[in-house]
Amino acid sequence: MSQDLLNFIFIGITFAVYIIIAVRSRASSTKEYYTAGGGVSPFANGMATAADWMSAATFISMAGTVAISGYDGSRFLMGWTGGFVLLTVLMVPYLRKFGKATVPDFVGDRYYSKVARAVAVVCAIFICMTYIMGQMRGVGVVFSQLFGISISAGVIVGAAIVFFYAGLGGMKGITYTQVAQYCVMCFAYTIPAIFISMALTGNVVPQFGLIGEYTAGGVEPVPFLDKLNNINTELGFQEYTSGKLSTVNMFCITAALMCGTAGLPHVIVRFFTVKNVKAVRKSACWTLLFIAVIYLTAPTIGAFSRVNLIEKLHNTSYTEAPSWLAEFEATGQMAWIDKNDDGKIQYYGPAKSDSNSNSVFQGSKPAYPTAESPEDQKVGIHGERLLANKADTSNPNELWFGNDIMVMANPSMASLPMWVIALLMAGCIAAALSTAAGLLLVLSTSISHDLMKKIVKPDLSDKEEVMYARLASFAALAVASFFGINPPSEFIAKTVAFAFGLAASSFFPTLLMGIFSKRVNKQGAIAGMISGIAFTLGYILYFQFWGGTTDQYLWGITPEGIGCLGMLINFAVTFIVSSLTPPPPKEIQEMVESIHIPSGSGEASHH
Repeated sequence: MSQDLLNFIFIGITFAVYIIIAVRSRASSTKEYYTAGGGVSPFANGMATAADWMSAATFISMAGTVAISGYDGSRFLMGWTGGFVLLTVLMVPYLRKFGKATVPDFVGDRYYSKVARAVAVVCAIFICMTYIMGQMRGVGVVFSQLFGISISAGVIVGAAIVFFYAGLGGMKGITYTQVAQYCVMCFAYTIPAIFISMALTGNVVPQFGLIGEYTAGGVEPVPFLDKLNNINTELGFQEYTSGKLSTVNMFCITAALMCGTAGLPHVIVRFFTVKNVKAVRKSACWTLLFIAVIYLTAPTIGAFSRVNLIEKLHNTSYTEAPSWLAEFEATGQMAWIDKNDDGKIQYYGPAKSDSNSNSVFQGSKPAYPTAESPEDQKVGIHGERLLANKADTSNPNELWFGNDIMVMANPSMASLPMWVIALLMAGCIAAALSTAAGLLLVLSTSISHDLMKKIVKPDLSDKEEVMYARLASFAALAVASFFGINPPSEFIAKTVAFAFGLAASSFFPTLLMGIFSKRVNKQGAIAGMISGIAFTLGYILYFQFWGGTTDQYLWGITPEGIGCLGMLINFAVTFIVSSLTPPPPKEIQEMVESIHIPSGSGEASHH
């Protein structure tokens, strides 16, 4: 049986399961559409939240980042995991007691203002759109590899599938679909890691393999991380276990990811699908456990794939290179330029050149000759796919690959059985689709419930509200697909990091101060949200699109980390404006106080 056929069988089976679940648990009321009727068990909700949480960025891109940048990649691990703890301790139990399923709903009622609600809706749309762009890019990368089509075509195929089941099932359909998706992702991530760990270190547990001995190739066993550091430094890369990001920048990125997590609307809403506050806390424990399984495996996959890539390709002649190289070349995920005409693939780091660069060609991504070009411009003398880019001759590196490809290439690089590769493909798709569906739901809810029903047209019927939600999710998908094809960053995890920066600078301070301070009023909240998100968005746009250069960074902070400063600006503005304007009405202050009383002593809600 061919690999392609096996991939389709695995993906077909998982898709059939998702669609049957989505259709069987279709939402029949707005309560089921938004919060699955509030009757999901903590265990199932923990799995669904973990699936919602582990997006294409986590699944495909995070291990790729760790593989390329070693220690520096840990910022994603620390930020995202730490943020989840913040979210469950500081936010969710209180928001749940307050009884508001969406962030704009909480903001509108706590800050007793339609303007505050409208600002929150705009922030939610910005955050979710940026996040979905990363997911659609992930879907595109997977489908392009699967069908051998371009990433753009892959994005369009993925968008059609997401719309079909997110629009149909609402939160009820999504919850049970995500339980199935978590199971697929968990096996797809851990099984290849176990196989590769056995091959390279003889350890069944990948985490022990990472800190154990490298025993492959019949050589004298050496500590695995030493082996990795030696390979890296020999080829001109920095040591794998040392970082090159400045401490300030590393701190800001981690903080922005952490606080952004605690302000992410699509994760907060998940905790409204369980019965009560006690179930919320149980559900959070389960979620952390399920997330840990995958997060503790990511560094091992990154490190193993790094060793495999170098061992299999460096100094190998192209004609003897493994067949997966040609497959990745065909879809534009890898490229080789023979700079010294020796027919061998050389992979070197910045330290091997005077220009301190290791770029293979001029430009940020490979460009190819047109379909009408003569054959000798498309295929080289060794059978490699030729690029239209000019080679960068300032350094000896000849191999280019996208960071996001490392996880998908991993089972091929390690020559694992075909069914493992098929399982991994199904897992990648599950990861991207589960988060895209959760985000779409939040976007459509923000527009239909918070904007249309609460601000524009209060007499909306249940049926019309669900219709607006479906229309909104269609429009959002169209925009997200456009940016999936033309992404703000070539790299999925980076695009997603921008979404976290926007959430940290807009929602985190507003929610936190709304829950814990009786003095913060609507003027403060509105001014804080606008100034925080405007500063963060402006900085990201300036450096990503409007030609800002790296030497202009504020204190060396990259756009991924700027949400941390945006958040501090939001806190300061909210505090100053609130103290200069009248305090909130008495009933609001009493309501804030009652949120803090343990449940069972009366409900806190305000109408």
